[in-house]
Amino acid sequence: MAARCAHGDVGGGFRLWPIFSAASLRRKLLEVLTCGGGGGSCRSRSAYRSPQQRPRPRSDRLAELLRAEPSECGDEVVDDADAAAKKVAALEELKVVVGALQSGDGYGEMCRVEAAMVVRRKAKDDAGAREMLAALGAIPPLVAMLDEEQEDELVAAALYALLNLGIGNDTNKAAIVQAGAVHKMLRIAELAGGELVEALVANFLCLSALDANKPIIGSSGAAAFLVGAFESASSASSSTARHDALRALLNLSIAPANAPHLLAAGIAPSLVAAVSDGDGDAAERALAALCNVVAACPEGRRAVSRAHDAVPILVDVLNWSDEPGCQEKAAYILMVLAHRSYADRAAMSESGATSALLELTLVGTALAQKRASRILEILRADKGKQVADAGGIVVATMSAPQERGGGGDNGGEHDDDAGMSNEKRAVRQLVQQSLQSNMRRIVRRARLPQDLAPPSSENLKALTASSTSKSLPF
Repeated sequence: MAARCAHGDVGGGFRLWPIFSAASLRRKLLEVLTCGGGGGSCRSRSAYRSPQQRPRPRSDRLAELLRAEPSECGDEVVDDADAAAKKVAALEELKVVVGALQSGDGYGEMCRVEAAMVVRRKAKDDAGAREMLAALGAIPPLVAMLDEEQEDELVAAALYALLNLGIGNDTNKAAIVQAGAVHKMLRIAELAGGELVEALVANFLCLSALDANKPIIGSSGAAAFLVGAFESASSASSSTARHDALRALLNLSIAPANAPHLLAAGIAPSLVAAVSDGDGDAAERALAALCNVVAACPEGRRAVSRAHDAVPILVDVLNWSDEPGCQEKAAYILMVLAHRSYADRAAMSESGATSALLELTLVGTALAQKRASRILEILRADKGKQVADAGGIVVATMSAPQERGGGGDNGGEHDDDAGMSNEKRAVRQLVQQSLQSNMRRIVRRARLPQDLAPPSSENLKALTASSTSKSLPF
């Protein structure tokens, strides 16, 4: 009977081993591991758990097993075992790579350059590999490799390995800076060229994305290097370095403490020149950095105001209807300049900002309309003050004692006409200036050929010869 129960027979016997199949044993094992052993079900045991007790955290491996669907054939157990074996093999490979980095002369058959290239390749697209390599201690030896400035191949391999380790991992970014990489990179920058410059700029862009690193990088002198890289990277082959440098400068400008360092490096003229180039993405990033600079300190506002053609360039941005973000940022900078400086307000009036601002209040975004309206209020108040001052001068002239000639009342009327002609002359001059400015803007925006454009200002004066004070826009 025992033999029959154990092995069964064909003629109506039964088998016990399917009850204890691999899947059933696996479920039972997981239940024991999950419930902590002992009899009873998980539900009954959890009902008597005190509020202070908390379940022990499960490992990732156990969680994966719990989420897996049991299989009677046991195929998943085999697959999970294969995956675990692959992970163990990958971990052993990373240990060999880190050992090669930590060894001064290499480790086995792998030299440090090869190890750094393996780190670069492994960390490029694998977030788990970045964490594991950093946990195994790959960052300190890679930073130490930056001291060997004479070996460009070794330094380049270390730079790109550090770059990939820091991408998308704030912990690694902080560890790289704490290991002293910033000052070593700046020493390399003094003699670097070509590919090394691009690698250095890319690393500064990556590291500056972390807020805790911004003051450290800004005070280290990296701003001057980044401004120089941005200005010198003008060829097509170095366009990547130019854009990376601009993005790194934008990251640094977010921290107000970096404003003095950026201004000392000459960032304001470089950014204004970048806006005038008209490149959409680069212009918007440059405008964003200028917004941060003018808002950080009064020195930033003055530096932007002193930049060559800063106000006309910013006024021209207001006409970029296909770039609403640029319009909003340019309006903010002009608003700050107009609020603090009479010279900047005068430059805006001379650049024809009034018509551009009026157009922006009608067709711009809500934020751009608000800022344009504020600038117009400032300019209108400034113009009203000028008119009031001019009126005071005229009244003083009119109320002065009049010397009457032999003609009696006729002489007084002649003096009154002379006084009024001075007022009309001043108003006519203002009207002429306004019309000339508007005509130049129309010609520039219409891009008329030279034979159709007004040849000189004399024609414009002829158009305004019969104008009256009613033509003056208020």
